[in-house]
Amino acid sequence: MPQYNILTLNQISSQGLQRFPAARYTVGKAIEQPDAIVVRSHNMHEMSISNSVLAIGRAGAGTNNIPVAEMTKRGVPVFNAPGANANAVKELVLAAILMAARNLVPALNYVGGLKANDPDLEKQVEDGKKQYAGIELPNRTLGIIGLGAIGSMVADTAIKLGMKVIGYDPEITVDAAWRLPASVRRANSIEEVLKQSDFVTLHIPLLDATRHTVNEKRLALMKPEAALLNFARDAIVDDQAVVAALRAKKIKAYLCDFPSAALIGEPGVVALPHLGASTEEAEENCAVMVVDQVREYLEHGTIANAVNFPNVEMPRESPYRVAIANANVPNMLGQISTAMANAGLNIHNMVNKSRKDTAYTLVDVDSPIPDSAIKAISAIEGVLAVRAIQESLNT
Repeated sequence: MPQYNILTLNQISSQGLQRFPAARYTVGKAIEQPDAIVVRSHNMHEMSISNSVLAIGRAGAGTNNIPVAEMTKRGVPVFNAPGANANAVKELVLAAILMAARNLVPALNYVGGLKANDPDLEKQVEDGKKQYAGIELPNRTLGIIGLGAIGSMVADTAIKLGMKVIGYDPEITVDAAWRLPASVRRANSIEEVLKQSDFVTLHIPLLDATRHTVNEKRLALMKPEAALLNFARDAIVDDQAVVAALRAKKIKAYLCDFPSAALIGEPGVVALPHLGASTEEAEENCAVMVVDQVREYLEHGTIANAVNFPNVEMPRESPYRVAIANANVPNMLGQISTAMANAGLNIHNMVNKSRKDTAYTLVDVDSPIPDSAIKAISAIEGVLAVRAIQESLNT
């Protein structure tokens, strides 16, 4: 029965790590030749990743702390846990909307500056009440950019609070579209959302294409009394542009999860210390989800929720399986089949799926897989990684 070594790079929820059976898995922070790595926020761009690594599991949604492109070239899937922390982020976004609507942070700061023994205390309290009067949420418009797991939950909660919701997501999936409340109005552009909303919340990944999605030009489209919320990724918003917009009173407030030198101390900014997924429940959910995915990959070669490979699942009908990560090029399956035939292997079942430039193939065969077959497949141009998974179906 194969044994696996798992390296953890952060404090990972024990509820998740316990899902690695102790009889088969060694888990720790000092593993030198790991079969897989489980990580939260550790910056893996600055570390040397052992060639022994077969998979990386990110106990969260974003993977910008992982060298995904490099791992793809090695044929290493990078798993994440989309939606596992969605409720935690949704609740924090709701709290931020209420902070902005009722001016809670400046009001708290005002009270914090009062002196208990001041004879004018009661008058100062009343003056503050007038100064920090806010608005109520019913019939206000919430704009959501990004309608995935978190965005759709935020939309649903906002509607229940009586808000109008307008959303934009050109990459929305079929599953996400089904989850979306019917009353959400679909916008045709980011600009349309910014122009019409009293609150705008961002729920998109950080990619080259999304960096500084909200910039000086787009901030100029917002209502002067509008609040911008960013609980997705820091660089989606241009901090310098936001500060300039606040100072010029082009927007009222910026609430985010990413303090930076440009934001700290700026009036109108509420910056939290990256609390989005910092709940006991979210950390546990993320860890459980990603550990299960890593286990399935190591033990059966199946892929679910990898950011760099397609989802591939094939019921295990044989104890002899070959898992192949390869470039998405013509005649790959033909070459793999030929190599197996030359090794005397009869194909019992096969599945192949692609995702842009990469593909992944699972092949079940009827007899043990010799090393010569693995070497022959490895030698095919375009094959990124190949391994034999041979064990009892009952393990």
